[in-house]
Amino acid sequence: MTGFLDNVLGGLALGAVYALVALGFVVIFKASGVLNFAHGSLLLLGGYLIAVLHDDLGFAGALALAVLATAALAGALDRLLLQRGGHDAHAAHVQTIVTIGIDIVLLTDLARRIGGDLLSLGDPWGDSVTELGPVTVADSRLAAIVVSALVIGAVFALFRFTSWGLSLRAAAEDLEAAALMGVRLGRVRAGAWCLAGALAALAAVFLAAFPAPGLERTTGQIALNAFPAAILGGLASPAGALAGSLIIGLTEALVGGYQSDLHVLGEGFGDVAPYAVMLLVLLVRPTGLFGAKGAARV
Repeated sequence: MTGFLDNVLGGLALGAVYALVALGFVVIFKASGVLNFAHGSLLLLGGYLIAVLHDDLGFAGALALAVLATAALAGALDRLLLQRGGHDAHAAHVQTIVTIGIDIVLLTDLARRIGGDLLSLGDPWGDSVTELGPVTVADSRLAAIVVSALVIGAVFALFRFTSWGLSLRAAAEDLEAAALMGVRLGRVRAGAWCLAGALAALAAVFLAAFPAPGLERTTGQIALNAFPAAILGGLASPAGALAGSLIIGLTEALVGGYQSDLHVLGEGFGDVAPYAVMLLVLLVRPTGLFGAKGAARV
């Protein structure tokens, strides 16, 4: 039972971090219809900036600067590279392919800088743990749950109560109608990319924190496990991203914790378990758990 509870807490913490990443996928898709395959590289960039700056600025200062820098770069990439292609559905497909090229460029440069090192982000939790009854849990995991809950709540409030959130929801419903009603699609898109970049940089802190050994050049690839979470919940649904992330996080933690009992499925099944769950759900609900069926008039 203790092992089960430990796996559940670990899965919830991992799911909370995946939710930060999955929200980035969702908010960009809602604003522009683009699947951002460079999201993992933006996360790695945010983590790298924290790692190289925390000795001089302290953890809080490095985190703030990394979040701002990653958000600014994400917004600039959209403004300078992607928006030039237009805002229609065909342009969104082309821009999705462009994000693959952006990912290759960013990942190549960051991998060269990091090399084979394991970088510490200087987070204040270190390797400290807390005992919750029979379960011993890393403080970084508790922090991941609390911080992610607060940030996700703030993001949902941003969607619901601000003019930018209203514009984003209008653009997600109908780009052309939103533009005719005066919504500045370029600003909405840039804001979505900036928000996604900031969330990615924040997620990097918890993906590299104990019990992980630190930030490495493959950390961005780990973050892409949040992609099936976004698909699972429904790519245009923020609530679906949250639910899908928790499901994927729990699945990954439980499969990893009971890998010895699941040997019949092969070693390393935990690495593909999130995608297996995604496929099983999509067989039943092709639009995702929270996706809505669209109607077309012909």
